[in-house]
Amino acid sequence: MVVMLQRAVLLLAAPEWIAKLMGFGFLVIPLVAAWALISEVRFGATTERMAKVLENEGGLPEDNLPRTPGGRIVREAADAEFEKYKLEAEAAPLDWRSWFRLSCAYDAAGDRKRARQSMRDAIVIFREA
Repeated sequence: MVVMLQRAVLLLAAPEWIAKLMGFGFLVIPLVAAWALISEVRFGATTERMAKVLENEGGLPEDNLPRTPGGRIVREAADAEFEKYKLEAEAAPLDWRSWFRLSCAYDAAGDRKRARQSMRDAIVIFREA
């Protein structure tokens, strides 16, 4: 990122408009990368804090699902377990704990996109509490 910022300054100082345009691009990319990095670190740190709270309360979901010989969770078992956490989240939509557990269930079922979205929802509720 530092090298890109250095190149951006050099290109912005150049007299050609195409160089200035490239310099602007080189300036924007590190800023977007820094934002993404900070966002992911905050996401991870908040998730870790939430997990510690749940662990202290005894509310973390147990990892007792059957696995294939390769170590992957059996999909049918994860789908069956998922329903329990889905119903819990629907019953308590303002409880970050239920959204955290739902996120873990999505992850076990292999749906990473919904797992992250559920965790984001849990984080919003956690920060408001």
